[in-house]
Amino acid sequence: MNFEFSDEQRMLQDGADRLGGDLWPAADRLKLIGDFDAVAARTWAQMAELGWLMLPIAEGDGGLGGSAVDVMAVMEEIGRHLMPVPFVATSVLVPTLIGGSEAAQHVLAAIGEGSAQAAAGLLEPDGGYDLAHVATTARGSGETWSITGEKLHVEDGGGANWFVVSARTGEGIRLFVVAADAPGLTVERFRAIDQHRHARLKLDGVAGVLIAEAGLPVIEAAVDRAICAHIAEAVGSMDAAMAATLDYLRTRKQFGVAIGSFQALQHRAVDMAVAIEEARSMMYRATLSLGRGPEERRRAVSAAKARVGQCGLYVGRQAVQLHGGVGFSDELIISHHLKRLMMIECAYGSSDHHLQRFAPV
Repeated sequence: MNFEFSDEQRMLQDGADRLGGDLWPAADRLKLIGDFDAVAARTWAQMAELGWLMLPIAEGDGGLGGSAVDVMAVMEEIGRHLMPVPFVATSVLVPTLIGGSEAAQHVLAAIGEGSAQAAAGLLEPDGGYDLAHVATTARGSGETWSITGEKLHVEDGGGANWFVVSARTGEGIRLFVVAADAPGLTVERFRAIDQHRHARLKLDGVAGVLIAEAGLPVIEAAVDRAICAHIAEAVGSMDAAMAATLDYLRTRKQFGVAIGSFQALQHRAVDMAVAIEEARSMMYRATLSLGRGPEERRRAVSAAKARVGQCGLYVGRQAVQLHGGVGFSDELIISHHLKRLMMIECAYGSSDHHLQRFAPV
């Protein structure tokens, strides 16, 4: 099987690499912390100009209809340069949830042109990562629905203009589009350790627009697509952490020689390289499974999420350890890669959750 990118995909990845290198240089990470939101906004605007925000959106919805491999190419570079942009939430997850719905075309158009962001509220208190645990209710009919409930862990919801939320109706679980400024909606925003801005939602009789035919199978397929995007991001982050660590091992000297000459540290570096290649293989398998049947897709995605989560934490922690005490500091990019890898491991289900999801499939 050929895993080489096409010429177009290589150009896409090279462009994302240049954008990340220009706006998010590793050496200036500490300086950027106080200006994250402004730089992220400039990054988002340039991504819109380049057409990347339209990439995952289906052609029938006004997008470019890019493949999962196209998204993977961009996400690797987002991870490599630790760009804190809501690409997965806004451009991958939400368009997959609401794609094909006439009622949501204005949201998709705004996402594609970069004038708005959106996020999905799919998890609830006491439900863990179970997408079928939906206590939020929606009452109404036609175009008039009133939604009441609570949503946790809304990824990149801190800057969202719209939310897509799951709610239970008399016909089962359905999806609704809710404006961020809708009466009755309380948005509690917070910044995570990796500088991404997330949210919690409390809905009290909030008006929402029903997305026709969207139920649990649509939600599961969309989340699996978002997971694959995050897996690619993790692989890019691991690559960058490995490169920075090898550079440090070559230049840091102890007892008059580079510490990279110590066999014990070489063994650790080799184990990191093996973990990255294992994660990359799982990334390919999961990404290519997105166009297959639900059972095969769930099995491949959960296996990859579980293993890549473990590999990411291993690589991130070893990178910090091989840098010594300075590896924990904000001055070095290594600590930021570890923080992001920790958050990706938790996104849409931890390794333990996906091992349980994988087992009965």
